[in-house]
Amino acid sequence: MPALLTAMESFGSSVTESTDSITIKPHDPFSGPLKTVAPWNYTFLASLMFIVTSLSLTENFTVMLVTFRYKQLRKPLNYIIVNLSVADFLMSLIGGTISFLTNSRGYFFLGVWACVLEGFAVTFFGIVALWSLAILAFERYFVICRPLKDVRLGGKHAAVGLIFVWTFSFIWTFPPVVGWNSYTVSKIGTTCEPNWYSTNYYDHSYIITFFTTCFIIPLGVIIISYGKLMQKLKKVSNTHGRLGNARKPDREVARMVIVMIIAFMVGWTPYAAFSIIVTAYPTIHIDPRMGSIPAFFSKTAAVYNPVIYVFMNKQFRKCLMQMFKGNGTNLDSTNLNQTSDKGAITATVDTHLVEMSTIAARVPMSLCNLEKSEDDEEVEKPDQSGNGGPKQLPISDNRVCPL
Repeated sequence: MPALLTAMESFGSSVTESTDSITIKPHDPFSGPLKTVAPWNYTFLASLMFIVTSLSLTENFTVMLVTFRYKQLRKPLNYIIVNLSVADFLMSLIGGTISFLTNSRGYFFLGVWACVLEGFAVTFFGIVALWSLAILAFERYFVICRPLKDVRLGGKHAAVGLIFVWTFSFIWTFPPVVGWNSYTVSKIGTTCEPNWYSTNYYDHSYIITFFTTCFIIPLGVIIISYGKLMQKLKKVSNTHGRLGNARKPDREVARMVIVMIIAFMVGWTPYAAFSIIVTAYPTIHIDPRMGSIPAFFSKTAAVYNPVIYVFMNKQFRKCLMQMFKGNGTNLDSTNLNQTSDKGAITATVDTHLVEMSTIAARVPMSLCNLEKSEDDEEVEKPDQSGNGGPKQLPISDNRVCPL
């Protein structure tokens, strides 16, 4: 009888140990695909990543090539737009390529080093692109609204903006490499990202800081900058009484601003919301296929950013067509070089307004040149009474605000 009890105890302990080993042993994403996800799901994701990566590399390389060939496009306000294309290009080149390869195999067969590389590259270049959008919005506000009056946007200011974007993004994306949080495989097992699933408070502090500095703040900069810009354009059109002619461009600019903000939200809100939910409820069960959607949306931003911020610009399109036609590297200055220093178009024109970028490409030059301050209007009154008003020079209809 004692021998029987001893045998039963040993058998029970072996069963318990076997059960424990089954329950605590997690799936190794570096050894094989998830058994709960059908292979066709990975094939579908690989196909999507191939399309997104190919489009992104082609579009952003075209932006860089055209800007390199045509010096008319190499203006201070365009530096940040080219920077956006560089960041999107590198994110797709590294992150998109690795994601396509891993989805083709169904698991992260490249190993831990590639996981850290992809996680850091996608996060770093993605935040560079995201902050580039914020700086671009602020520069447009700075050029149009002129909060510092006589201070104009120059090459040094644009260079400072670029240094800030790359340095700030590196500061908040490198910590997971050295231990503050970590880059780990996502639930679907084919992409890598910051560890949203950790229950450690130390890791949570990074996620909260990352979310604040890399989503809330740039989004706030974009909304405030474009909001003030719209108020300025509306004030200009109402001041000059050209309601019939000015309201249409105002509506076009408003639609453009809305498109920019919606594009930003579509690309980054799902990823930000997903990270916050998983951080707040690390034990929540999310289907791996659903968990891959936010990361996919963030990578699609590299495709539509060039379309919204560059290809919708008339000046860039002219340079692009000339490049494909092979008609040289310089175009007629009357069509492209709108930032010449030959003097004001009118007695009270603020010539720096013509440095508006893509958003102003939707507005005729006549509206770009309408901006005047209240002090300028007071100075004009004596001239109008004595000389019959300020002199106006003709403006070519085909002139557009530069990129």
